[in-house]
Amino acid sequence: MHHLQAGLGDGGGFAMLTGEVGTGKTTVSKAMIKALDASTQIGSILNPTFSSLELLQAICDEFNLAYDEQASIKQLTDHIKHFLLESYRDGKQTLVIIDEAQHLSAEVLEQLRLLTNLETEQRKLLKVLLIGQPELQQKLQMPQLRQLAQRITGRYHLLPLDSDETAKYIQFRLQLAGGTSELFSAKCLKQIAQATLGIPRLINLVCDAALKRAYQVGEHKPSTQSVNEACEEVMSFQPAFYQAHVTKGRQASQKWKYAASTALGLALASASWFYLPGYISAPIQAQIQQTYPEQPLVVERKEIFPSELTNLLIKPSSLADGLNELYYAWGYRASVVDKMCETSESSVFNCQRLQGDFDQLLERNLPVVLSLEFNGEPRFAVLYRATPERVQLLIDSQRVEFERRWLNQIWHGEYHLIWQRLWTGTLKPGMTGSQVKSLDAELSRVLDMSASNESSYSNSLRDKVSLFQRWQGLNVDGIAGTNTLRNLEWLVQSDNAPHLTVLEGI
Repeated sequence: MHHLQAGLGDGGGFAMLTGEVGTGKTTVSKAMIKALDASTQIGSILNPTFSSLELLQAICDEFNLAYDEQASIKQLTDHIKHFLLESYRDGKQTLVIIDEAQHLSAEVLEQLRLLTNLETEQRKLLKVLLIGQPELQQKLQMPQLRQLAQRITGRYHLLPLDSDETAKYIQFRLQLAGGTSELFSAKCLKQIAQATLGIPRLINLVCDAALKRAYQVGEHKPSTQSVNEACEEVMSFQPAFYQAHVTKGRQASQKWKYAASTALGLALASASWFYLPGYISAPIQAQIQQTYPEQPLVVERKEIFPSELTNLLIKPSSLADGLNELYYAWGYRASVVDKMCETSESSVFNCQRLQGDFDQLLERNLPVVLSLEFNGEPRFAVLYRATPERVQLLIDSQRVEFERRWLNQIWHGEYHLIWQRLWTGTLKPGMTGSQVKSLDAELSRVLDMSASNESSYSNSLRDKVSLFQRWQGLNVDGIAGTNTLRNLEWLVQSDNAPHLTVLEGI
């Protein structure tokens, strides 16, 4: 919280708070608002799926600024700037908080940056706190948003709690509610931490369910069984990624419970059948039909997984097979080392295993090897073409195209990416040569700055590297190391590189 306050102070215009769903972003922002003094006026915007015009209208609404319904972007901007100047003269600071900011388009984010251009010699007249999921960080790495990314002076990413933090969090919540902090045993606390992955919102739900179960069965403290059942109850409604962390042992025990109860039910039904009368009288039949009229039979249509894709995924495949296909897509033949996703100083390509989502792949716009799971077995395929709705995979030199929703069932975020290596080793101040000159040229192009055409790592080049690192959310040291060069290489791949998307779709 202090980190964000510092980012918004000292003349800063933007701060950013990110974290996974349920990690406490809204709680942190509320605590920060309470800590602000009375001279700060706040406008809060929730779930912003706005156009640029609608964003300006929302800001005007938050600060009760009157405007004509037909007002243009320029007219609304003028209203807001006039309000900001008046507030500054009155000694007031204006802060706009935008929650779920990952939904803002690049165009709207750029409009927001333009709105913060109004400033004095000491500070910005409008300060903005962006709150969102990790996708917001990825969005700000887009080249068209580099100016906005450079203005973010305070960044903080909320991580899930570890086991010790989860235990302390639960104990603190119990004390706050007036209860004893020893209500959950150490084993139960560990179970909760493991099942919820340390997500505070899920921790709250599991603890609440465990306490209710303990009350129902007459336990003074929740037992491990009550906690187990609470975890399964809560996590069964969560996305598959979270459910995967519920141990197989518990899942197996549940299957045995269901099997046992089903068998018992069938046995009772069979036994009861022999004691039923051979017929039902007509008056009783009429009463039954009146009370329980016959319902039309509803047959649920179950969509079938694409057969062409199934036929290709049935065959075993390895990472080496996938990488071989990927290198072929680039027009190269993979070596034995290449097929292991390893690189040497003489390698033309870099290879790396990464974790991400589909939108990230579309933004990067390069083919990758996807790590798939089909019928419980690992499979590997090249994502060769993609749009937001459809994908095309390359498996065993055969292409198969289908709707993206089917990919969600077999892909859980892991992929291998290769890209052309442009630089070898770390580049730092004092070095000279063609690689340094190339670094300056590519950085200047990406940052839209003038190239020096020098072959030495000057202070000017160091400033460009620092600016790029700040934009990409990397450690800012002015040295072009592995991560800095990797991110730059991703952005400047040659026109000969294969791309996922084409102008007309797939």
